[in-house]
Formats: sequence, C-alpha cells, structure tokens
Amino acid sequence: MLQIKFGTDGWRAIIADDFTLENVKRVALGTALRLKQDKEIPVVVIGHDCRFGGEMFAQNVASVMAANGIKVHLHKGIASTPMVSLGIVKLNADQGIVITASHNPPAYNGYKLKGSYGGPSSPDFVNEVEALIPDSPVNDIQEFEYYIQKNMITFVDLEDMYIKHVEANFDIKAIKDSGLNFAYDAMYGSGQNVMRRLFPEATLLHCDYNPGFDGQAPEPIHKNLQEFSEVIRIAEDIACGLATDGDADRIGLYDSKGRFVDSHHIILLLIEYLTKTKGFTGEVIKSFSVCSKVDKLCELYNIKSTTTKIGFKYICELMLSGDALVGAEESGGIAIKGHIPERDGIWIGLTIWEMMAKSGKSLEELIEEIYNIVGSFAVERYDEHVENEMKNQIIENCKNRLYKNFGSYTVTSVEDTDGFKFHLSDGSWVMMRASGTEPVLRIYCQAENSEASFKVLDAAKAEIGI
Repeated sequence: MLQIKFGTDGWRAIIADDFTLENVKRVALGTALRLKQDKEIPVVVIGHDCRFGGEMFAQNVASVMAANGIKVHLHKGIASTPMVSLGIVKLNADQGIVITASHNPPAYNGYKLKGSYGGPSSPDFVNEVEALIPDSPVNDIQEFEYYIQKNMITFVDLEDMYIKHVEANFDIKAIKDSGLNFAYDAMYGSGQNVMRRLFPEATLLHCDYNPGFDGQAPEPIHKNLQEFSEVIRIAEDIACGLATDGDADRIGLYDSKGRFVDSHHIILLLIEYLTKTKGFTGEVIKSFSVCSKVDKLCELYNIKSTTTKIGFKYICELMLSGDALVGAEESGGIAIKGHIPERDGIWIGLTIWEMMAKSGKSLEELIEEIYNIVGSFAVERYDEHVENEMKNQIIENCKNRLYKNFGSYTVTSVEDTDGFKFHLSDGSWVMMRASGTEPVLRIYCQAENSEASFKVLDAAKAEIGI
C-alpha cells in the first residue's frame, strides 16, 4: 500500500488518487494509536474546510477515533484551521485534526495534526504517527451514527467559539466606527462564514461554497487575487483589503490603491503595533525566507530575533518554549502574542485593521513610517514548476556551491538553513528552495524595490537554466 509521508504542514494528496477514504482511515488509525500511548481516553477536535468530500473524510476520521476509544468533538459544516486549533484549547482536548489541503490546488485534500496547545503538532509527534500508519486497510469500523448514539462523537460549534474569542480580544467597535471601509476575499475558503458574521457591511468576495475554488489554488498571493485588487482599485473608498487562503490560516493584504502588501511588510507593521501601541514584549521568530528588514527593526528595538527552518511547526516549537511576540513565515502564515501559537489570517488581518483604526492612519502611511525606520525594500518570488530531475539537480548544484554569479550579480556568501540564500554584492539576496508540499522550485529575492528584485530573479533563472 501507499507509504504516507507528511510534508512541512500535514499530508496532502490528490483526491481519489492517493487521498482516498481508505488511506485517510489508515492515517486516522496511526493517529489514534499514537494518542492512546499517552492517555486511556484521549479527546480530539475535528474539522474540515470547503474542499470536496470534506464532511465525508472528517466523519470517517471521527469514526476511526471513536472505534479506538477516543472521544471526538466534531464541527458541523466548514471550519478554518485556526477555528480547530482554538477549539482544542477551549475544549481542553489532546489533539486536533483538520481535513484540509490549505492553499493547494482544488484537486488536493489533506490531513493536518494540531497539538493540545492549539498549534502544529511537533515534528517528533508527526514522525511517530507516520510510523504507526498500518499497511493494511482499516476494517471493523461501525457506521458514523453508531458512535453518535454511543456519545463518543459529539458536535460542537467552533465558529461561535471563534467569533466570541475575536470579540473579546479586538476593539471591533473602534474598527467599525473608524469611518474606514474594508473588503474581504475568502477565496471560497473556510474564513467566509466568520467574516460575513463579523463584518457584514464589508465588501465581500468569493464568500460562497465552491469546492473547486473556481479552478484556482486558494493561495492569497497577488497573481491569484487580481479580481480583488481591481475591485479595491475601482472602488476608491476601500481602505484595506484582507484575503485568506483555503483554510484561513494565511493572509494576503491590499492597500487602498489595490496594491498587494506582502507578509514581510505585515510582520514589520505587527512588530511596530504590538510593541509601541500594545506594549507587548517578546522575541520574533521567523522562517528562513523572511526579509532581513525584520532583523534590522528588531535590532533597533532591542528585540531578540531567531530564524528557523521553513515550516510553521518549527516556529511553533520555539513559541511554546519561550516568550514570543511574533512567529512568522514569508508565505503568509503569522501568529502573534495574545492568541494561540497558530497561523491565523483573519486574526492578523483584524490586528492591522485595528492598528489603522486606532492610529487614524492609512495603511500606506503606516508602511511609509516603517520605511523611514528600516529603509524601503521589496521581496518578490517565482514559483517554478520543474521536473523532479531538474529540480534535484539545481538543489545539488546549490549544495556544491556551483553558482558564483547570477548574471552581473556576484555571490558574496551563502546561507543554507533551509534552502540556499545567496547574498549578492549589491546588498540584495536571492534564495532557492524546493517546496515541501508541491512539485515546485521557489526562487525569492529581496532588493531595494520590485523592479530590482525581478531583475535578480530573472538573472537567477537564466543561470540555473529554467
């Protein structure tokens, strides 16, 4: 049978190919066996996003858990990953399981594991689950309704729980009374119900059920949000647009001109707001692909900054072991103090909206203030779909330090924490890394502006032969 391996954030596969009911039940049994090692009657929280078959897969996972003596809290309807993670903490559960493929294309579904603290399960726990996944089909499972009748599966409302938590932690009145108009694009994902309830007056896009995501991967990057950008640009009275991915743990942001604001800028804004306005302390934990301007701001504000491998599970581990102010990835996954150690696109978006409302400043003005402190910059990225043979050869060339120049840009040093970051003679850097969840080579560049970043990226592509 298929050997199931978890990537940087869960197991993902194409529906009806490797992501089958049989294989999902095998993963569920591996999870159940691991949980039973720690506790006689563990408790799990289970939810699913908007993808095809989500309810069916979630109910079967719940049945496997119940058949193995595990109590299940199951959400009815769609749930975001942050909703499940928060539910684990609120319900004092031992584990969370989310049926989601996050930002992957519509043909995929997936299986995420969340710890009792409301964040990604540790790499060690995930490895132990992998080792316990049986090679044979899972049989002897009763019908879903049987376990409901036995009170092993109970329904919970994670949506209500999440909304009450938001209302207790944000000044929603200040946001609504600010005179600012906001917009939200759910990308047909699982943040849609929460935002429709919290901000019914906002301009809402793609907040309906469409498990095919209109044929597009629900990743909140600019190339996937052209319609949203155009709506904001044409409207002329929308102060900020928030977008979230398929399971609503990643953020995309737009200013009032319909220009994309990436995670690097959001991280800097969060550090500024949380320290200067909220009075929070703690260290900043960031993944290897985050821009160096974060280190510069942390140095100026005497904040400890730590860099991890790519994958929020590594950030989460450090958040749990210390006093974290911000935990952040370049890819739009950000967690902050005062919430769970979990990426949460809606939570981060509301923090920026509250920052705007409280300061009385536009998003553009707030970003300009950051530039005045650390200098202007831009980080751009290419996601190149390449054959595995070519991708592996490029990575091997990076390991062997064969790339000395990218066009006219000379490599001065290389970091290899996770992927390969080439520091260049003009002060910019270019980074290459193979995706852990997709057949993709990612190439990043930080330079003084977008034009300069794309010039470096194009030079890098030419050098590696793509």
